[in-house]
Amino acid sequence: MKNNVLELINKKLGINLNEKAISRFETYMEMLIEWNKKINLTAIVNPDEIEIKHFYDSLLAYVYLNPQESLKLIDIGTGAGFPGIPIKIANPSLELTLLDSLNKRLLFLKELLQNLELDAEILHLRAEEGARQENLRENFDIAISRAVAPLNILSEYCLGYVRVNGCFIAMKGPSAFAEIETANNAIELMGGYIEEVKELELPDESKRIIIKIKKIKKTPEVYPRHGAKISKKPL
Repeated sequence: MKNNVLELINKKLGINLNEKAISRFETYMEMLIEWNKKINLTAIVNPDEIEIKHFYDSLLAYVYLNPQESLKLIDIGTGAGFPGIPIKIANPSLELTLLDSLNKRLLFLKELLQNLELDAEILHLRAEEGARQENLRENFDIAISRAVAPLNILSEYCLGYVRVNGCFIAMKGPSAFAEIETANNAIELMGGYIEEVKELELPDESKRIIIKIKKIKKTPEVYPRHGAKISKKPL
């Protein structure tokens, strides 16, 4: 990673990446670019943009983690591993689960983790299916997802994974404020409330909105619904 990006990560985000972490990010970038020639992992292939729009962007959520705590985090709809793997690189003690519905992405993640010498559980599931499984339901301190769906739909997909007193972190673009207005009902039905909304800026001046949703009661057993119902009749 370039020194200016490292300096920004340290200064703006308060994360001091050691030499091992920097080496892992470099390996991550190399593998992402190489695999992307075979399967569609990302539209962002320029190394400078990868550092900013994938790595730096993913680390915006790091503020919600206490590196001294042993936290269980699930990254829902992880794709090419964002934001979960950059967060894991910065905090290797994190107990990470990566969930995605597309198996070819997971094949990339398995090889990536081997090369990075990091461990994580990898799940080939649709988000609504996993949240109904006893071993996953309300089993995580933090669920996180980056720009996967509108917030009302995303909340039904994700809050079922979060234990009471845990939180769901939604990483969104500028449209988030409009989404918040229509998502409060879904969030409340799923057992949560919006605790904090942060508007942040990437080094390229693009805007990011981080929404922290606190889980204060158990999610009713009827949720999440089947994926088709979630899409056709959002809460």
